[in-house]
Amino acid sequence: MTNSRPIVFRTEGLSKVYETGALKVHALAGVDLQLYGGEFTVLLGPSGSGKSTLLNILGGLDQASAGRVWFRDLELTGLGARALTRYRRAHVGFVFQFYNLVASLSARENVQLVTDVATDPMDPDEALRRVGLSARADHFPAELSGGEQQRVAIARAIAKRPEVLLCDEPTGALDSKTGTAVLDALKQINETLATTTVVITHNAAIRGMAHRVIRFADGKIADVTVNQTRIAPQDISW
Repeated sequence: MTNSRPIVFRTEGLSKVYETGALKVHALAGVDLQLYGGEFTVLLGPSGSGKSTLLNILGGLDQASAGRVWFRDLELTGLGARALTRYRRAHVGFVFQFYNLVASLSARENVQLVTDVATDPMDPDEALRRVGLSARADHFPAELSGGEQQRVAIARAIAKRPEVLLCDEPTGALDSKTGTAVLDALKQINETLATTTVVITHNAAIRGMAHRVIRFADGKIADVTVNQTRIAPQDISW
């Protein structure tokens, strides 16, 4: 089936080898991939299958050993550290399994860390509203639940209005109730801001809320599934 959305990421023969002494680990082994604008994509696969390595390369946190990767018309392959920093700052929001909030700052102040350096930032209170945390803006991380802290991390990631949101196990440390709230926040961001969203997860049930599901095995794409109908986060069985 032809995808009518614009291509945001494209890779050709993408490979990544990590060397530790004489040991070589092939994290990615010739990945050809396209990700589309405004799409909610879920990456599935066991640990070590290449999902996080791919996300780090797409986000400009790591570089490929071989192959090529583009963000729209910008080829990321071979960019230097300063150019990759500019790319990340302008275009990419990250959400990880661990929230990385500053304990001494309120939720609003944690989000403001990003808005102070962004070129076209969202108001921190607007970002918190979009993840359902307006009433918790003045609370410190220690006063927030795990799910609320993760939603602050999402607010911080979207506050610079990134074109893409890359999420590595965003519900990995959460129970089903708080995980559902986080997934709902990601869904709302994807739908209301048209943010291209890529989510790595070990929870195969989450695949039902994606536009496309890409399953990895041994550093390669094993298969790609398109969901004709999608389920709401509240309907996911954990």
